[in-house]
Amino acid sequence: MSLLTQYLKVRKHTEKICEPLQIEDYVVQPVVDVSPPKWHLGHSTWFFETFVLKPNFTAYQEFDPNYNYVFNSYYETVGARVIRTDRGNLSRPTVADVYKYRAHVDEAMESFLCREPSAEVEELLVLGLNHEQQHQELLRYDIKYILGHNPLFPAYAEEHIEHDLKVDLQNWLKIEAGIYEIGYDGNEFCFDNELGKHKVYLQGFEIATALVSNAEYLEFINDSGYRDFKHWHAEAWDWVNSNKITAPLYWHFVNEEWLRYDLAGGLKPLKLDDAVSHISFYEAAAFASWKGSRLPTEFEWEIAAKQLNWGKLWEWTESAYLPYPGFSKAAGAIGEYNGKFMISQKVLRGASVATSPNHDRITYRNFFHPSLRWHYNGLRLVK
Repeated sequence: MSLLTQYLKVRKHTEKICEPLQIEDYVVQPVVDVSPPKWHLGHSTWFFETFVLKPNFTAYQEFDPNYNYVFNSYYETVGARVIRTDRGNLSRPTVADVYKYRAHVDEAMESFLCREPSAEVEELLVLGLNHEQQHQELLRYDIKYILGHNPLFPAYAEEHIEHDLKVDLQNWLKIEAGIYEIGYDGNEFCFDNELGKHKVYLQGFEIATALVSNAEYLEFINDSGYRDFKHWHAEAWDWVNSNKITAPLYWHFVNEEWLRYDLAGGLKPLKLDDAVSHISFYEAAAFASWKGSRLPTEFEWEIAAKQLNWGKLWEWTESAYLPYPGFSKAAGAIGEYNGKFMISQKVLRGASVATSPNHDRITYRNFFHPSLRWHYNGLRLVK
C-alpha cells in the first residue's frame, strides 16, 4: 500500500468515527482529560501541517496562522498553545472550519506525496499516521465520556465497538522462572518507548487466562470493597473518598439494579459475563488485593501474552512507566512524544476494542495516570 493510500485511509477513518455525532457534540469538554472531538480533528491535522508540510513542501500555504496556537497539544518546542482545560471554550474555529482545514491539508499532502519523500520525512509521516490512529482511539474514549455524562444518555450508534466483551473461561497459565527478552525486535513501525530489547529475570508465576468479569467485580462491591481501606493504597483511598467513588465508571445503581451506559445508548442492565471495564489502577489494585492476588508486571504480561488471548481491553500492570535501557529522546519536538511522560504513570498492556488494528503489538506500552478510567481498560490477575 502506498504512503498516500495509507494516509487517505487513516484520515477518512477519523472522520468516519465522528459521523454519528451532532454538531453540538463536537465542542463539549466535561473534564480536563476529555478533549472535544473538534479539537482531535484539528490537532491530528496540525501534526501533518507542522511537521511534514511546512518544513518540507515549499508550495504549501498555511491555512491559518492561529491554528498553531489552537491545535498544538503539548509541544513546547513549537510554541504557545491553548491550555488543555480551555479546549472546550473554542467555539471558533467552527466545526465547518476545522473540516475545511482538514481538506486543505489533505489536498496539500496529496500533492506532496506525488513524489517519494526522503527517508527522514517518510519516518515523520509514518509517525503522524500512528499518532492519528492513537487519536482515533482517544476520540472513542472522549465521545463515550461526553455522551455518557449527558443527562439523557444518548446513543452514539447502534453498531458500536462494545458488543463483544464477554470473558472467556477462567484458567491459570503457569510461567516458569527464568531469563526472558523484553521489547520490540522487528522492522516495522514501533514507538520509541518499545525499543531497547533487553533481558529480565522473572520469578515463576501463574496468570489468569481471562479478564475479571463484572460478576466478580460486583462481589467486591457487595463485600464493601469501596468502604474498606485495607485493600487500597493510601493515595487511592484518598481518591475514593474525595471523589465519592462507589463503582466503575458508567455504572449506575437505579431502583435496586445495576445499570451501565454503553454506546448503543441509554442505561442497560449490567452484563455480568462481560469483562469489567473503565476502572482506575487504584480500583484494579484494590480488587486484586481483595482477591488475595496481584496485578502482573508489564514484563510478566509481555511474556505470558504470547500464550494468551487478549485485545478486548487494555490491562493495568503493576509497572511504573519508565524508560528501557538505552532509551534516548529524539531531537526537537518529536523528542517530546513519549519520554517527557515517564513519571507518575502506570503501564497498560494489550489493546482494546477501540484500538487501531496495527497497534496491537504485545510490546506496545500504553500509559496513564493511576486515577484515570475513561479509557477502555480492565484487569487480569496473577498469583
